[in-house]
Amino acid sequence: MVIEVTDQNFEDEVIKSTLPVLVDLWAPWCRPCLMVAPVIDKLAEKYNGKVKFCRLNVDENPQEAARYRIMSIPTLMFFKGGEVVDTVIGAVPERALEPKIEGLL
Repeated sequence: MVIEVTDQNFEDEVIKSTLPVLVDLWAPWCRPCLMVAPVIDKLAEKYNGKVKFCRLNVDENPQEAARYRIMSIPTLMFFKGGEVVDTVIGAVPERALEPKIEGLL
């Protein structure tokens, strides 16, 4: 399951999470974002209970997008212990994301 996060709950859902977190920063008008969404959904099922998966709409939540200086989307940010440990920019295949997810565990 992928959780929709906002500027209001980002701290609680991502920063304070006891699990590693992958945050998908996206916008509904972004074609590559729409291409990566099913990949994130599939990975969320596979790593359920081990990694938390979140989506942040950058148009509706500019505060967190600005905080992390998001210049292009999709941007996938990997958090562990409340800190960003890795970032991927652009639509990438599942095989490129899995090693990064495994590295969080």
